[in-house]
Amino acid sequence: MTAYADRITRAPRTLSEREQRLLLAVTGQHRDGFRDHVLVSLALGTGLREHELLALDVGDVFDDGRARRRVRLRTFKRSNDDLELQEVILPDNVRAKLDKLYAWKRQEGQPLDADAPVFVSRVGNRLSTRQLRTAFKVWQQRAGFDRTFTFHALRHTACTNLYRASRDIRLTQRFARHKAITSTAIYTHPTDEDLIRSLQQLTC
Repeated sequence: MTAYADRITRAPRTLSEREQRLLLAVTGQHRDGFRDHVLVSLALGTGLREHELLALDVGDVFDDGRARRRVRLRTFKRSNDDLELQEVILPDNVRAKLDKLYAWKRQEGQPLDADAPVFVSRVGNRLSTRQLRTAFKVWQQRAGFDRTFTFHALRHTACTNLYRASRDIRLTQRFARHKAITSTAIYTHPTDEDLIRSLQQLTC
């Protein structure tokens, strides 16, 4: 089997619907977790990679204190250099959370200049990949997960969710910002949840 064939025959690791709900709930319950709640929600709503999320500046996401509908990325995976594809559309519920984050940042006295980072550490620096990964592991533990995911699993989950909702691989390709549709094929794999739903419809 070729490396390409092996890649497209294996489904990526994704969070179940229950795990997604638990993660959003536990981060949303803690005042000190709201930044991470928005990060998780943004990842699940856009499929952005961790380095793309952490590179976002206030001016990228907000216009006059309100979250934009469309966000043009300045930092993205360079395997796809098509600048027209490097734009994401924010779901309404994610925009609402970003608006609350903006208000919280203003209340906390965090910089809101156009070139200030959206996501900062406790000491006010741009949140690092290491800090994000550490926090994500802690939140999984607090949510009671019996398996551990990397933060990148949120991107896989988002793309899988969109394909399952639309059954449209071209739409999923656009969402994932893949240059080649073959890269999107991994998200077409049926999950155990898909199988269970279908089984309930069998005459038996």
